[in-house]
Amino acid sequence: MPLPPNAPQPITDTDWPEEIAALRDGFAGQLNVYRVMAHHPALLAAWAPLRAHVVMESSLGDARSEVVILRTAYRFGSDYEWAHHVSRARKLGFSDERIRALRAMPDGEDGLIARAVDALLDDRRLSAELDAELVAALGRPAVFDLIATVGFYSVLGYLLMSYETPIDTTVAEELARAPL
Repeated sequence: MPLPPNAPQPITDTDWPEEIAALRDGFAGQLNVYRVMAHHPALLAAWAPLRAHVVMESSLGDARSEVVILRTAYRFGSDYEWAHHVSRARKLGFSDERIRALRAMPDGEDGLIARAVDALLDDRRLSAELDAELVAALGRPAVFDLIATVGFYSVLGYLLMSYETPIDTTVAEELARAPL
């Protein structure tokens, strides 16, 4: 599918919008996804607090969050998110086998989380039975965070895939050296 005419590409430091200058030196200036989102400064500014919660303060914890994100990226077909989160999962100690399993249906808690992501993407809801199973395993706040994480990374997936945002160089080089 061809890119839309004048598709936004990652904004350079030179062209970074002044009204969100403070975000450039933080998370937003570090990744191409946010450099593309910077074409809409108000959206990126509003996005920042939700990102802080979903990425750094989620009651899921880092490992469970990565399972949610990897499964969402896989289901979306978002090469950008998949690559970035393979890198992140490896840094958290995930084996390549565990990461690859998220492309199918893993066993145990990863499988429970994968089923939840699939239900949200396919049915746009959790069944009462799946919700109860998740609450028993993860707790109610983590179920809310799981739902929010799927939504958050779905929006990023729409942006990334609509504009074919390039994978950041450091991640692309890392995966070229050590493919999954």
